[in-house]
Amino acid sequence: MFQPIQPIVQGIYSSPYLLLVLTTAMWGGHSVVSRLAVGEISPASLTCLRWLVVASIMFAISGRGLREHWPTLKPRLWYLGAMGTLGYTGYNTLLYWSAHTTTAINIGIINAAMPALIFIGAFMMFGQRVRLLQWIGMAVSMVGVVVTAAKGDFATLLALTINRGDILILIATVLYAGYSVLLRNRPLVPGLVFFAAMAPAAAISSIILLGVEIMAGEFYIPTWKGWLVLLYVAIFPSLLSQIFFIRAVELIGAGRAGLFTNLMPLFSTGFAMLILNEQLALYHVAALVLVLGGILLAEWKRGL
Repeated sequence: MFQPIQPIVQGIYSSPYLLLVLTTAMWGGHSVVSRLAVGEISPASLTCLRWLVVASIMFAISGRGLREHWPTLKPRLWYLGAMGTLGYTGYNTLLYWSAHTTTAINIGIINAAMPALIFIGAFMMFGQRVRLLQWIGMAVSMVGVVVTAAKGDFATLLALTINRGDILILIATVLYAGYSVLLRNRPLVPGLVFFAAMAPAAAISSIILLGVEIMAGEFYIPTWKGWLVLLYVAIFPSLLSQIFFIRAVELIGAGRAGLFTNLMPLFSTGFAMLILNEQLALYHVAALVLVLGGILLAEWKRGL
């Protein structure tokens, strides 16, 4: 029954560029879905349930690999717990909280500063050499983030009235950048096994946050739309995109694959306009140019 589908699946799985475009489309769509989740499912319950689903699926897929590589993983349990909490629970919960008070377009643009933040983190934590052109590129990208947060009005900055949601997604982006930098020290196991080992950590830490949400009286039973949001989040940005990205890195390397993350704000902006009817303002265009232009400068091979 599945024989006609199998060549299609194999074709997709062997095409790194198609995998990366699909991955960034899922990540861009995540910004829009986080807005759709508002009022339909609470932030901590969405984070908790998505990682419980993913952890269960990954154990079914990679359970044998986890048992095989357990001697390597066991001494690094604290690291795995910290990474799952930092990159998965922390980032996603802040993303869903931010969606209550900012737009999907803003979320996408601020998220696009992540490559610049990863450069800074690698420099601070590991002393990675950063060229002058990379510093300039990072500065330009961060100006784009500031333009987004200030909505193009720098009087807003002077009055210190930046949107709370923009601050939350910026903190979330910093957390995920830290997670990305710390991947340098990950255990030497296959990518899917490593992901499967972190998913339970994300599920456990998100249960704690769910408990806090319940105690604060902010939990509510998801609506039918909330369950649909959970289904999308668990299958696409949580599971398939991670598998696709790991496979693409295997095929063409992390450096070339990382360039495709620059498509995220384009997808998130397009989806937000199409699905949420959000308006693209002139300052959004200026911020996109600054963020993407800064990243291109930072990744330019001929440094100064």
